[in-house]
Amino acid sequence: MLNETEIHQLAMKEVGDHLFQEGYDFLAVNSQLKKDPQFVCLKDQKLHFVVVRGCLYPENPKNYDVQLMEQVRDHGIKYKATTYYAGVGFANAYDYERPIKKNDSYAVNFEGLQVVE
Repeated sequence: MLNETEIHQLAMKEVGDHLFQEGYDFLAVNSQLKKDPQFVCLKDQKLHFVVVRGCLYPENPKNYDVQLMEQVRDHGIKYKATTYYAGVGFANAYDYERPIKKNDSYAVNFEGLQVVE
């Protein structure tokens, strides 16, 4: 079964690919688990902080720790940055109720960045 670090690495890859496709320039990437923000990016001459969290089905990837995100948002305000939460959910591609092992196919639930206001 995938461990917490492996789930985080998969989530980082999904979000990093999304940011790249959306035209964000990476200023800093911190792939350590719970070392926030994971991505500091620039787009349209504006600074963006992105916090990444991965989870397994049935957990809802859109749910986040409000207190943590307020802290990151307040830190971002000091730098005139917009803060985002990027929750990514994973499930076994063939049966959501089964665990995901390292070489299994998986389904991804990522609906983009959520602005933290």
